[in-house]
Amino acid sequence: MSEIRVVVAIDFGTTYSGFAYAHRSNPNEITAYCNWQGYNARFKTFTVLKYDESLKLMSWGYPALAEKPDRRKKPSNIYPVERFKLHLGDMENKPYLPEGLDFKTAITDYLREMGIVIKETIKTKWQKIDFFRQVLIVMTIPAEFDSQAMKIMRKCAYDAGIINEGSENLEFTTEPEAAAVYCMKKKEYHIGVGSSFMIVDCGGGTDFCRRVKTQFTGQESHAQTHEFDLSKLCPVLKQCVKGEKYDEMEEMEWIVELTFDDVKLMFNPVIERIISLIHKQLDKSHENGYDICAMFLVGGFSESKYLQARIKKEFGHKVPNISVPIQPVTAVVRGAVQFGLEKEIIKTRVLKWTYGTDVAKKWGQGDPIKRKRSDGRVLKFSRLAKRGDQVAVNEKIVKTYYPPNTVQKKLGLDIYVTRKDNATYCDEPGVELLDSWCVDIPNASKENRAFEFTLTFGKVEIEAIAQAKTGEKYENTFDLDM
Repeated sequence: MSEIRVVVAIDFGTTYSGFAYAHRSNPNEITAYCNWQGYNARFKTFTVLKYDESLKLMSWGYPALAEKPDRRKKPSNIYPVERFKLHLGDMENKPYLPEGLDFKTAITDYLREMGIVIKETIKTKWQKIDFFRQVLIVMTIPAEFDSQAMKIMRKCAYDAGIINEGSENLEFTTEPEAAAVYCMKKKEYHIGVGSSFMIVDCGGGTDFCRRVKTQFTGQESHAQTHEFDLSKLCPVLKQCVKGEKYDEMEEMEWIVELTFDDVKLMFNPVIERIISLIHKQLDKSHENGYDICAMFLVGGFSESKYLQARIKKEFGHKVPNISVPIQPVTAVVRGAVQFGLEKEIIKTRVLKWTYGTDVAKKWGQGDPIKRKRSDGRVLKFSRLAKRGDQVAVNEKIVKTYYPPNTVQKKLGLDIYVTRKDNATYCDEPGVELLDSWCVDIPNASKENRAFEFTLTFGKVEIEAIAQAKTGEKYENTFDLDM
């Protein structure tokens, strides 16, 4: 890491993606890229891919949506591929993917194209920089991503040529953490040590009607009718509309008008959900003893005057400072660059999961008889760290375990995670195996056969160490599910 000269942050989003960068010699000069093909002067481009019928990538970003179909060719069944990032989550209804296209391939293809732009940009700015040796990549991820999603993203970044095999120059930070770093570093907000503040990240998934979204205030006196030519704004839409609706749109020349009431009907359901989520988060913060001194609205939708007005009206009496930082759409990606430049800025984290291992305990009356083993013991969940606990970066949690019998030569070590505060058994619903490995048990006295099991919570990884009293040491690392 001592060789790092440049930090590049990638905000790979569901609808839009972008990147920013800075040199360590000038950390205050963070540049958010805005020269996207066909989408100039915008900080992000669309997270969209377009393939031909043989699944060869034709275009990506804005051009993948903006390209008009060739009227001389027969209509094809190939449509832009969007929202493929959602396949990393556990949602039931996954977005459309063409037959034969794996979501990991789509992510890799997109990162490869973005990587080309990143490398060209860095090379133009600093010609002597060795990209794979001197550039740190910080990738932002949703807070709900699990360690498996992080592993997939790391593999896709490698396959896309953004990092080399075995590279340590890729780190992850959550989107809320990155946005928090960005806002915290703004001196005008006077965020002091120990202050609690809230990040409200409202994504910009409706950029299609940017001028409506940002200019609409919710006051009818300011209202104006907005007219859109869909044939120019979204040419591929014509391929998706069929039958009577197509004939109707042809008569209207693909022009639609949005009145004040139309726009308000579009906004209100979304804003009501945002307000409801903020209420829940504020209530939870107060229950945990945190007094929120500031609320920062970030993301593309936070530029909406109507959203700002509704939130200030709803929460202005509870939160003294409700602000929208400059260029809120870049808050996450700029904060991720700052995280990469001064990683020690993250001091503690609140654990999202309860971590534990399995231990053999004497069977008791409360345990099901079917769980009783031949040696009279039962395997139970032994908690190491609880969900909701605040842990410092590099904090160590140490537990001592003894092998259940004196002739045992090997000990299996399993790490489990659950959203429960505690669990009784490792195979009960809601408990998942995170990682496992095996260690040799020394041939020694009972006292010296004990193992100290240590979990160290790093910035993005957990290090697990099993050390025998006789000195043997076994180590394993896995991604910290942030």
